[in-house]
Amino acid sequence: MRDLNYYKGSPMAKHFMIFAILLLLGGCKHFENQVPIKDVLLEKELQSIDWTEVDEYPSVEECYSIADKDARRQCFINYLINAIQQRIASDTLTIRYPELDTINVKVTVFPDSTVTFEPEIGKNVYKPELIDSLIRTRLANFPKVSPALKRGMPVKTQFNLPVILNIEEN
Repeated sequence: MRDLNYYKGSPMAKHFMIFAILLLLGGCKHFENQVPIKDVLLEKELQSIDWTEVDEYPSVEECYSIADKDARRQCFINYLINAIQQRIASDTLTIRYPELDTINVKVTVFPDSTVTFEPEIGKNVYKPELIDSLIRTRLANFPKVSPALKRGMPVKTQFNLPVILNIEEN
């Protein structure tokens, strides 16, 4: 039987050892788990979210029991329009400004449940800033509105609503 020192010194044994070490070093990289970078994952997730659509629209107590998303949204919009009409369709506005039959109101519902109203009054109306002030005063202390939700988090939403002032009752 040959001595072990015989194999240590042979050129073939040296090449085999170098090959084995390289194979082990190179092979270890294939077994490493690639941990994704959290910033890259976050960026991918943010790009996949449709920010133009909410999971749940804002709502009020009268609409909570409606399960269908679109029906609940319509309930909320109808509630807003009716509440705004009741608050601003007073004798003061209709008598002083008979030319106003419809006002567009931009409604913003914030994540903290506060609601703001921005009436859009045409330039051809006499003293639009007075009308704006009257409307904002009447819409102060608006009832509680639950904000819209996106992935369980409250988000800001806006609606442009046509509010009819002169409602003819038969």
